[in-house]
Amino acid sequence: MESRGTKRGAGKIEVAEPWNKLPLLAPSLPTNPALYAGPFPFYRRPSELGCFSLDAQRQYHGDARALRYYCPPPTNGQSPNFDLRDGYPDRYRPRDEEVQERLDHLLCWVLEHRGRLEGGPGWLAGAIVTWRGHLTKLLTTPYERQEGWQLAASRFQGTLYLSEVETPAARDQRLTRPPLLQELMYMGYKFEQYMCADKPGGSTDPSGEVNTNVAFCSVLRSRLGNHPLLFSGEVDCIDPQAPTAQPPSCYVELKTSKEMHSPGQRKSFYRRKLLKWWAQSFLPGVPNVVAGFRNPEGFVCSLKTFRTMEMFEYVRARLPLLLGAWQPGHSV
Repeated sequence: MESRGTKRGAGKIEVAEPWNKLPLLAPSLPTNPALYAGPFPFYRRPSELGCFSLDAQRQYHGDARALRYYCPPPTNGQSPNFDLRDGYPDRYRPRDEEVQERLDHLLCWVLEHRGRLEGGPGWLAGAIVTWRGHLTKLLTTPYERQEGWQLAASRFQGTLYLSEVETPAARDQRLTRPPLLQELMYMGYKFEQYMCADKPGGSTDPSGEVNTNVAFCSVLRSRLGNHPLLFSGEVDCIDPQAPTAQPPSCYVELKTSKEMHSPGQRKSFYRRKLLKWWAQSFLPGVPNVVAGFRNPEGFVCSLKTFRTMEMFEYVRARLPLLLGAWQPGHSV
């Protein structure tokens, strides 16, 4: 019998390439929205199963120590005037993006709580376990024309684990990220520093270090059609004044964007950026996105709250301007 890993040639034995060295053609998803037209499928309202925190050294803790509290500035009609460039780069400690964390932190939580999950550990046998960010990429695929993605799927004891694989194009973009884009990324985190306190009723402290290793993550359970979901996503803050104290309905997503002055800028915002904001907040059931609009000098001039379940109405109301804009049913 000819051994595996070899193939017979004319008068000689050739060693075949190992399976993991052979070129693989991964299945792909087309990005034509019309292919996904249809009624909105059933999506169960997400419920929080638990949470965990990552500290300044990116170490896992199975508690809420990294949770921050929404603390907006007084609404006296004046501009917030937050300086989003303050502290850059001297007080900026970004996470090491060379470290591929994959599902490690989420799996730590699953191992800690496997026996206490609703329905017992057997519930995981039919579930999909992943990060909220991976699901966001899937939802926005029909409208994405620039950023490709790749997911690795592993099935273990009936549970499907989805983890992102960095594509060569994404790695090249990360390694060649221009200084302006790096500064814009910092501004998003700096905005959170202006809007969050460490305890309820506390004050914000924008003089501290911006450390993107620190994170508070919610672990949620949901269902899309017949597919149970267990996923986790980073939460910016909790609103102590929310109508309900039940997560995730009390969570708030914080975003920044440049001021809009032209029809072209508004079209780009409502057609592209708002789509990603909606997908990112709809999946975990976060009801509100608070956006800070910055001027060219990097100062926040205004704040606006977008209700997640009303974002599509913003697009619908502007359909004459946004022909071909997104529809939630195409995404899900």
